[in-house]
Amino acid sequence: MKIAFVLAGLHRFERGAEVALLSVARELALAGEQVTLIGSGEARPDTPYHFIHAGSIRREKFERFPAIPLLRSETVYEEATFALSLLAAYRPADYDVTVTCSYPFTNWVLRRPALSGKRPLHVFVTQNGDWPAHSNDAEYRFFGCDGLVCTNPDYFERNAAQWTCLLTPNGIDVDRFVPGAGDRAKFGFPADRKVILMVSAFIPTKRVEDGIRAVSRLPDAHLVVAGDGPLRDEVDRLAAELLPGRFSRMTVAASDMPLLYQSADVFLHMSKEESFGNVYVEAMACGLPVVGHDTPRLRWIVGDDEYLADTTNLDATAASLTAALSDSDAQKEARVARSRGFSWAKIAQDYRAFFERLLAARTSP
Repeated sequence: MKIAFVLAGLHRFERGAEVALLSVARELALAGEQVTLIGSGEARPDTPYHFIHAGSIRREKFERFPAIPLLRSETVYEEATFALSLLAAYRPADYDVTVTCSYPFTNWVLRRPALSGKRPLHVFVTQNGDWPAHSNDAEYRFFGCDGLVCTNPDYFERNAAQWTCLLTPNGIDVDRFVPGAGDRAKFGFPADRKVILMVSAFIPTKRVEDGIRAVSRLPDAHLVVAGDGPLRDEVDRLAAELLPGRFSRMTVAASDMPLLYQSADVFLHMSKEESFGNVYVEAMACGLPVVGHDTPRLRWIVGDDEYLADTTNLDATAASLTAALSDSDAQKEARVARSRGFSWAKIAQDYRAFFERLLAARTSP
């Protein structure tokens, strides 16, 4: 199969969506498929796939731009600049299947008519939510795809009647994310305090500020937040007020992420609704107890033995953090074993079978 994975941040950022699409693409290329990535980064040596550069302007440049229909956030502004470059770089006739998780502009470009031959099948991944697939409001009325990859059971149940769907989670590199001793000195973490780690964008839905409020109830804990985003100044101000001397904010290279998890004691994520949340599985694979918002979707990922709570109740969240700090070796071993089921190689097999099914249905009489 000739497959194109398309996303503005590919080879430029290591965010959740970029990691997911790149990981599946890499595994499919290693399995013998003809894979191309199109993104705003640059080609890298020794990759098993072909890479095409299509430029974009970083979303940080648009943080103060107005939110208007179609251009509702800095993320969509960034995508619009990428779509202009993508129009020149993308040739429909070169592919059997295209894949993205970005709407509206990337989806529209990939579904444009081919000047010759058939338009490739288009698969949309609900990495950033399933709203385009089921909403009929505004620009979402113009959404379309030939196959929908649902990253959690809620999305599958909501969309299976309308679209041809695959239910499969995101994954991790099971060779990199493993338990280890960590290196607190490398990251400047205190040696005499328990370290609570958040890996999160600084946007309202991630509720980093509520994470600060919850950790402030644990007098000897140090909070580390790895990430960035528009709310960085508000986060810094609140941390200075509630966690003086007990807060670190940093950005970490993708190559250092396993070591970062290994250097912490507990993983905290305050988002109430994630499409999947690779960070949960990464933390579990490194042995970290998980404190998160208690939903059936999250239990589908982490199981029933993690430290989940109604995180809108900050006292309950603090109690879960306290309990997680007394996690046992047996619990650690069990979560590491569970995480092994989320290997990218296994998940790529699901994608491959799904693409084959879609192509077979297209050619059948």
